[in-house]
Amino acid sequence: MRIKVTDSIFVQVDIQERLFPHIANKGELEKNLLTLVKGLKVLGVPFIVNEQYKKGIGETIASLKELTDDYPHFEKTTFSCCGNNEGLEAIKKTGKKTVIVAGIETHVCVLQTCIDLLENGFKVVLVTDCCSSRKENDTKFAIKRLIQAGVIPTTYESILFELTLDAKNPCFKEISSLVK
Repeated sequence: MRIKVTDSIFVQVDIQERLFPHIANKGELEKNLLTLVKGLKVLGVPFIVNEQYKKGIGETIASLKELTDDYPHFEKTTFSCCGNNEGLEAIKKTGKKTVIVAGIETHVCVLQTCIDLLENGFKVVLVTDCCSSRKENDTKFAIKRLIQAGVIPTTYESILFELTLDAKNPCFKEISSLVK
């Protein structure tokens, strides 16, 4: 299945300031997320940003917040981004059938979001190098479970080039420079 800009939306899950410092490989994760978000913006993919219980876990981390402030943000208390129908309805309203997902923690909020999206008939693409948990083993087994459930795994570089499609795409040079 080809993943296309015209049929995709990006869902960012809980990249928040009080949780992020405790996440495995947070330095690499932040770099990967910044590249992914910048690339998706260049390509014109719409976004939805989710934040789990902001009073306790805080805002989206500063480096991503400045890139995503113009996009819809949804605060939630359910682990799944689909649990508060507001987030799910926002995705449905776009008419997009493919949901690209990245965030933390992979074994809790990301996993439950992806499963709910699958159950609602979406094609779900998980950007695995833009997901993590406090423990690497939790991330590893959550990704295995999601693949078995039907989620399509990818990396930020792979998804950005797949969405770019062609070196003649006007976005190609900018995408290429982002991933180098």
